[in-house]
Amino acid sequence: MEPEVASPRRWSVIAVYMAVNLVVQTLWISYAPISRSAESYYGVSGFAIGALAMVFMAAFLPLSIPASLLIDRRGHRVAVGLGGVVAGLCGVARGAVGPSYGWALLATVGIACTQPLLLNSWTTVAARWFPRRERATAVGLVTLANLVGTGVGMVLPPALVAAHGPAVIGPMQLWIGMAALVVGIAYPLLVTDRPARGDVDLAEHALQTHGMRHALSVGPFRRYLTAIFIGMGIFNGVTQWVADIVAPRGFSATDAGNVGAAMLLGGVLGSVSLAAWSDRVDRRVPFLVAGLALAAPATLGIALASSLVGLLGSAFLLGFFLVSLMPIGMQYAVEITWPTPAGTSNGLVQLCGQAAVVYVALLYVARTPGGSYWPGLALSAALLLVGAMRFARAPESHEHHARASTLEG
Repeated sequence: MEPEVASPRRWSVIAVYMAVNLVVQTLWISYAPISRSAESYYGVSGFAIGALAMVFMAAFLPLSIPASLLIDRRGHRVAVGLGGVVAGLCGVARGAVGPSYGWALLATVGIACTQPLLLNSWTTVAARWFPRRERATAVGLVTLANLVGTGVGMVLPPALVAAHGPAVIGPMQLWIGMAALVVGIAYPLLVTDRPARGDVDLAEHALQTHGMRHALSVGPFRRYLTAIFIGMGIFNGVTQWVADIVAPRGFSATDAGNVGAAMLLGGVLGSVSLAAWSDRVDRRVPFLVAGLALAAPATLGIALASSLVGLLGSAFLLGFFLVSLMPIGMQYAVEITWPTPAGTSNGLVQLCGQAAVVYVALLYVARTPGGSYWPGLALSAALLLVGAMRFARAPESHEHHARASTLEG
């Protein structure tokens, strides 16, 4: 059921929701740009520091479906509030334990366990508070918040370590955890599950009869899951290993930070502008096909560019086209799998994206003896092109449902 009048509170709701996602995203990535300093601080290997980020994707796999069920049955107010508070408590604990890697890893596992409650509720918040014509835009804004959170996690830690040395890592984690705790407590106090009018998409209540089995029976949805697995694997892999990717070509750690910043800037602009454009024309497939196809040469640029300008340009374009797959594609997933609830389809998308931790690890394993990542990135570019060609045959959601109705009739 499409709300007749959109609630003006929807923008304050999405703002608070964005804040929770932003801070937890910062907790996720905050070790990546200071991996060498973190190795010294904790006295462990580089892969052990990388595990502090990869554990988020690993924890997502068993917890995504239970999180989606909680969101669908208890609402995003309870689920996101719980996730924010637990993430904040574990973030504070991670900072409080100081240079003890074992305890820091345990606290990180606690933070990682809350992430499905946030990521799987994106389209639920959009469906309950926004009219259909604004939902991809709403998800685009949440994507923006995640990118800004990633940006803060990429920029703030190196600046603090440069100013105060590795000893600042513990206090920094403590303060980020406190920020997560504050917004986590604020969320259930400031947000309700839906507008007071009670307008809601009736598909939300269809979990018992049209759940995951129905969603997975939809061919275009399965194609999107494949695309998001590849796309998220590339994005997370480049984000996680950016310093190692560019180092064999003589680029510095500062250059690596700038590459990450360029990719995030492109992602910010792409996720908001392309999602809004998709909403205006009420089409999803052309944007998804173009995003997959145009991300392929950008991925090759990341792998092979020998100049800083070429590298930064490739990073910007990769972020612009690849990140836009998320808000537009997630709304497409909700529409194409109707009447599967938004939380369920969103959870399956996020589950597939987070399963790309396997892809991230494979990029690391597939390096050449000289440390170059070009074999894995070249394969990634080829897979993006294959995905674009397969998705070019996918129907828009209204075409799919019209065809299904005709067959049933």
